[in-house]
Amino acid sequence: MPLTINTNTAAATASHNLSRNNASLQKSLVRLSTGSRINKSSDDAGGLAVSMKLNASANRLRGVQNNIQNAISFLEVQDGVLEGTADILGRMGELKALSQDVLKNSADIANYNAEFKNLQVQLHQMANEKFNGVSLFATKATDGSTDGVFGGTVAQDNTVSIYTSERGAAGPVVSLDKSMLLSAMTFTSDSDTAAVEFGKAGSKTFGATDTSTAISLDELTVSFFSQALENVATLRADNGGTSSRLSFASEHASRSQANLEAANGRIVDVDIAEESTRLAKYNILVQASAAMLAQANTAPNSALMLLG
Repeated sequence: MPLTINTNTAAATASHNLSRNNASLQKSLVRLSTGSRINKSSDDAGGLAVSMKLNASANRLRGVQNNIQNAISFLEVQDGVLEGTADILGRMGELKALSQDVLKNSADIANYNAEFKNLQVQLHQMANEKFNGVSLFATKATDGSTDGVFGGTVAQDNTVSIYTSERGAAGPVVSLDKSMLLSAMTFTSDSDTAAVEFGKAGSKTFGATDTSTAISLDELTVSFFSQALENVATLRADNGGTSSRLSFASEHASRSQANLEAANGRIVDVDIAEESTRLAKYNILVQASAAMLAQANTAPNSALMLLG
């Protein structure tokens, strides 16, 4: 190989290797400092695209879980009201039985009747309870124009859709029932205890806005109280079934989120053991390249000996 001054091939090669090894060293340092294998799109363009989609799905599932938990809280509050309603209906039935005692005078019966009417007002107020501004119960169907009826057709129900997957409305949906509490306590006549829409002309209901519009004890038979309690028990059963389903949906969303995060981690997370080994390798190569570049830069000095 000729001895030249203008062109130092060894130094150029050493400089190239130093630059390349230093770039690899810097990449390892960035990966280890961030814990991520992909820090810019050029690191793994395809992997980054998949990672972005997986991460977005996991984030949506986190929101879904929060929504499901809110729905469960809604049902818990609703069930508490239904439990209180059952207690009131039990007391109403007791008042009806007490009023039928032949040993009670008219004043005693009037006192029972006064409590009975006040309990109806309380029931009406409980049926208008809200959860974060959303009614727990309803008198209208979902469309807002059709009267809602306990045990009626699907068109007479009032439900709220809870999405239980990251696909939103395109995925599984749980219908949260805004129970027809007042309808469950409203009946057609003395002989018919079938539930009808609240406020229907000629109907009898346990709910009243004030004592002046409340019905009296003598207008109802014992069968009305039994049927009303049975209807409320059905509402609580529906509530419990929906709550149970939402609990399983929440568990499924949690598992799906964990699996998506694991899949994303396998794409973007750096293997610390592997990368630290690579770091040591390039650290040594950078030092060796720098040393050889220094040696290559001094090699042309031997030409001075010949020129002297």
